[in-house]
Amino acid sequence: MRAADRRPAAGSGTGRSGTGGPGVAGPGPEGAAAPPPAVVPPAAAGLAPDAGLPAGTVVRLDPGTQRLTDDVLFGGSPPRILRLSPAGQRALAQLEAGPVASAAAAILARRLTDANLAHPVLPTPPTSPASPASAARPRLDVTVLIPVRDRAPELRRCLAAAGTGYPVLVVDDGSEDPDAARAAALAAGARLIRRPSSGGPGAARNTGLAALTSEFVAFLDSDCEPPPGWIDGLAGHFADPLVAAVAPRVMAAPGTGPTLDQGRQPARVAPLTRVSYVPTAALVVRRSALGGGFDETMRYGEDVDLIWRLTGAGWRVRYEPAVEVHHAAAGSLTGILHRRFRYGTSAAPLARRHPGALTPLILQPWPTLTMTALLARRPAAAAGSFALSAVLLRRRLQAAGLPARGLAKPMAVGVVQTWLGTGRWCGQFGWPVLAAVIARPGGRTARARWGRRLAVASLLAGPPLAEATALTGDGAQRLAAAARALAGQAAYGAGVYAGCLRERTTAPLRPTVAWQPVAGLRRTPPGKPSADPPPKPLAHPQAVRPAQPADPPAQPPG
Repeated sequence: MRAADRRPAAGSGTGRSGTGGPGVAGPGPEGAAAPPPAVVPPAAAGLAPDAGLPAGTVVRLDPGTQRLTDDVLFGGSPPRILRLSPAGQRALAQLEAGPVASAAAAILARRLTDANLAHPVLPTPPTSPASPASAARPRLDVTVLIPVRDRAPELRRCLAAAGTGYPVLVVDDGSEDPDAARAAALAAGARLIRRPSSGGPGAARNTGLAALTSEFVAFLDSDCEPPPGWIDGLAGHFADPLVAAVAPRVMAAPGTGPTLDQGRQPARVAPLTRVSYVPTAALVVRRSALGGGFDETMRYGEDVDLIWRLTGAGWRVRYEPAVEVHHAAAGSLTGILHRRFRYGTSAAPLARRHPGALTPLILQPWPTLTMTALLARRPAAAAGSFALSAVLLRRRLQAAGLPARGLAKPMAVGVVQTWLGTGRWCGQFGWPVLAAVIARPGGRTARARWGRRLAVASLLAGPPLAEATALTGDGAQRLAAAARALAGQAAYGAGVYAGCLRERTTAPLRPTVAWQPVAGLRRTPPGKPSADPPPKPLAHPQAVRPAQPADPPAQPPG
């Protein structure tokens, strides 16, 4: 992709990532890095960061949220247990019956949506922007901003899909053929600003932001084609004054390169959650929150950095998969792997700018011990580890006053997820060592050697094959997709290593051990409102990789 169209994908241990690849303009660790542009915090706009959701908001519990008892909910991302006081139970009953209509319901709705235990439900937008219902709906004051460098055919398709319902500004980021970009913008009735030289996607978007006066801006990459009414389909989230940005689901054809798809379930976007970032390939943003905008020193991952600065300041960012935008990324396998490498170089700069926000793998001790025993072909040790962890978890749940039934299935899922997460980490960062083990496994007997080969091969091939099973097509096509995914993991990991060497950090490589099985297990005395602190970001009950498109719903602890 050209500079103005490079897309990050936030840290493949977290899911996907991108920034700081070859051509990063920012200073390295030897120099004093300039602080990133500041976003405007909600308090500067007179907003309390913990204010309840607006009256009239409808919320619905996430499909993975379960009601363990009358006063206990389990789910969210990171998974946690939420205890409800009697007043909280009444507020939840109000939310289940209708929209927010009281102060207590507003506060509970905020807490539920912040924890990904529930999500706002938007009214169904009209099917046609020209329909009477559409005309009666309030419309955002928004400008569509499209950065581009060359890519004139893609720009023409993007402009045609964007339509004329909102003003469109095209920023030409130093195209080699400026006449082609000018002709495409003129034919679509769009305004054009040309930069004399390429500064990258962040600089191009900042140039456009400086020329805008609208209340909102809809960022759109030139290789994206939005459906009619896509902005109207996202606009309802901005009824919440604390929402700074809303992203649709960005869909690409299978096999066309790194996917930006964040899955089928809505989410609050935050680091180390199921959806840890959203790209600016298609993103509607409250312009007053942006402050200095994008960090122009970041050639890749500048959008991940902006999202994390917004959430860190107290703003909410929402992912709304009900609206789907087509992403026309394409290219040869070599080009795809090159992009994956560039995206990988972003992990270290992002980790340095946002300490603790990016981790490649989160492990729980007991599932990890069970998985390790299984890979070592020690079934008795695996069974003992599994049984002991079940006993300890049962005691902890009972001590917290929670039901402790049906632990076997969720614990088994935890072991499988640990295996998949470890396999992804190995596919990104440890594949040369594992390949060497496959080639020369050691062992005195053929059975021992082949056992080691199979164990190592399961780590490398298991995650790509598991993801390929969800794709359409025959067996050969799925195997080809798994092979591409494995190659992409290796290319991404090589980029991460390159970025770590440049930044002199190992943070994007180091797994994290989460000792707490799930947040919120502390027992609250009867009649006393819950005082559980917010969940710690690493309190995952199993090894996960935040921001993957197909994460399963959280499994209950009992």
